[in-house]
Amino acid sequence: MAVGVFDSGLGGLTVLGSLEKRLPEVPFVYFADSAHAPYGVRTADNIYDLTRPAIERLWDEGCDLVVLACNTASAAALRRMQETWLPKDKRVLGVFVPLIEALTERNWGDNSPPREVAVSHVALFATPATVSSRAFQRELAFRAIGVDVEAQACGGVVDAIEEGDMILAEALVRSHVDALKRKMPHPQAAILGCTHYPLVEEVFQDALGPDVEVYSQANLVAASLEDYLKRRPEMLGSGTERKFLTTGDPKRVSGRATQFLKRSITFEKA
Repeated sequence: MAVGVFDSGLGGLTVLGSLEKRLPEVPFVYFADSAHAPYGVRTADNIYDLTRPAIERLWDEGCDLVVLACNTASAAALRRMQETWLPKDKRVLGVFVPLIEALTERNWGDNSPPREVAVSHVALFATPATVSSRAFQRELAFRAIGVDVEAQACGGVVDAIEEGDMILAEALVRSHVDALKRKMPHPQAAILGCTHYPLVEEVFQDALGPDVEVYSQANLVAASLEDYLKRRPEMLGSGTERKFLTTGDPKRVSGRATQFLKRSITFEKA
């Protein structure tokens, strides 16, 4: 009954933590493509070509359902996969839609026409590849009208987090928030459109100010997956073992992961 969780690196561990709390009976297999991280500066074709074999590796572990706990892969590769590649007995889910459903106060499966929502000025912080894809704006347009989205490409933040340099990560976050505020001085809500960013969520909130509601993905994705599995229990795969896989150096990645989550995590070579 295993479910796969994929990220380019360690950011998806923020999602995994919430998934494990919400669904403690499910063994999750986590795949970090650390050898090729970060994805946020790569082309859409390159991201697609890297994500596909990672998903196939998770299928080999008995994970018929894979969560792309990576906004960049969700933005650049998911739709193409769903339209041209996925077998009928497999599913890959992204992390954008649960976030947008929360922002627009919609339930899953609500396909009513777009309507006005409570917020009209939204700041999006994401990787350069996610920003250039405009996937967030496209999905939002299916559900809401009259929402002004200002996107800020946060170059360098993922690299700093992956290297464990949280001082640099904080400085970069504050710089990117300042740049966003020059374009949109008074956002009502802010979207952290990268699963690495919850690790510096407090810095985003402090830089944005207390009047800005910050939406982070981990808990929203976990609640959405729980609902999905209630409706589609047959998508639980045959795998039974909890694992952490990486294309990088397992010892180094394990050390970083343990540092991030403050509990011992041991990766093995994918």
